[in-house]
Amino acid sequence: MSNPEDKPAELLCEASVAGGVEIMTPRDVPLGGPRAMRVRRTLPQRERSLIGAWCFIDHYGPDDVADTGGMVVPPHPHTGLQTVSWLFEGEVEHRDSAGHHAMVRPGEVNLMTAGRGISHSEVSPASTTRLHGAQLWVALPDSARHTDPGFAHHAPTAVHGDGYEARVFLGSLLGDTSPVETHTPLLGAELLLGAGATVVLDVDPTFELGVLVDTGLVEVEGVEAKPSDLAYVPPGRALLTLSAHDRPARLLLLGGPPFGESIIMWWNIVARTHEEVVAWRAEWQAQITHDGLVDGWFGVPIGDERPPIPAPPLPNARLRERR
Repeated sequence: MSNPEDKPAELLCEASVAGGVEIMTPRDVPLGGPRAMRVRRTLPQRERSLIGAWCFIDHYGPDDVADTGGMVVPPHPHTGLQTVSWLFEGEVEHRDSAGHHAMVRPGEVNLMTAGRGISHSEVSPASTTRLHGAQLWVALPDSARHTDPGFAHHAPTAVHGDGYEARVFLGSLLGDTSPVETHTPLLGAELLLGAGATVVLDVDPTFELGVLVDTGLVEVEGVEAKPSDLAYVPPGRALLTLSAHDRPARLLLLGGPPFGESIIMWWNIVARTHEEVVAWRAEWQAQITHDGLVDGWFGVPIGDERPPIPAPPLPNARLRERR
């Protein structure tokens, strides 16, 4: 998914650790146009920009496609990151310039590695009447951010326990391990909690964790989080306690060790320097002509002839390098 903002702020992203659970509330972002589908963005925020290598979290729906037109995100570029798509309802068609064409479906993860550069598009098909899900980005470490673009798909088997059901799409939890490769240790799982249920999870104490609540009310280590809230849990816990109130709840559990590298995230680009952002933006703009998208650094998504999304103007100030 593209960051659709016309004037995206420079985001200076670095991990920080707080003493206890903190609740981050979302901001509302339109995906373009007055009837556009809207998303609720909880990461990045001014106070916190990463949870492990997770650097971007959009939560959307349930969205009535008849009212908004659904998801229509034309070709756009990415560098230096992986996109992770997870749906609760509906379908989204993915096409990218590395030749991958896939459907995103509920309970199945699609992970696209941008690496040195890729372009892709995401469009909900006519058969989809409701959309509901999350779009997530993972920052690639310096050792992997220039890797070739790639794509992975996995449909995790449900893990059942007393009062819960889980699907582990990245990393390991509850005795299940995802086969999807990542370049830093990560955790990604969907959990369904029954009404009044409490689950105590064994987690890696070196991980910082994020709990994105989809439906219901969830207590994270005794701190209440409501739908679309993101609860941050700092490293140091080997056990994580999650409890649902008097109705069922659904959440995404995300995590990883503190990233340990500084990044600049601007528009759809994750970089390390101002010069990299300027160069990658110029490469994308050079591919846009009056006839549409031509081949270049980011390639052309196979089978999508929609006009591409142009890069927004850079801010007047120099994007600051991180130390």
